[in-house]
Amino acid sequence: MPEKKSFSFVVTGGEANAGPPIGPALGPLGLNVMEVVKKINELTSEYKGMKVPVVVEVDQQTKSFNVSVKLPPTSALILKEAGLEKGSGQAGKEYTGNISMQSAIKIAKLKMDVLSAKDLKGAVKIIVGTCVSMGVKVEDKEPKTIIDEINRGVWDSSLSSAS
Repeated sequence: MPEKKSFSFVVTGGEANAGPPIGPALGPLGLNVMEVVKKINELTSEYKGMKVPVVVEVDQQTKSFNVSVKLPPTSALILKEAGLEKGSGQAGKEYTGNISMQSAIKIAKLKMDVLSAKDLKGAVKIIVGTCVSMGVKVEDKEPKTIIDEINRGVWDSSLSSAS
């Protein structure tokens, strides 16, 4: 029997509980599930209300565990920055919110190592592109306008001072 076992869950930041899916997955291993839940909530508290992927690695011999928190999806980070519950149902026609360029840069920096961008400018364009599909404006402008401005160098000073 393998000594270490890994479990992946998506929890609401700071609000995990011992019910499904965590309790039924970890309970049979003889772990103190409440201890695991407490650790997950402690580590995800800064993402309160957001869906956050977590990985719980369990050593079956010692009953010890390690919790690692992955970054929430880009869309969840955009919603948090815009103060929204959800994006637009009709992206491109209807806008539900707005984020600043500084917010887009902040998200791009957080997600940099998981984005397929070679630099911050490319990463920000990916974040702004996600805003297009969510119906969220950037700097009170349509995201496609912002991408065009980034391509023309309008935001170069903001991007270079942020890196």
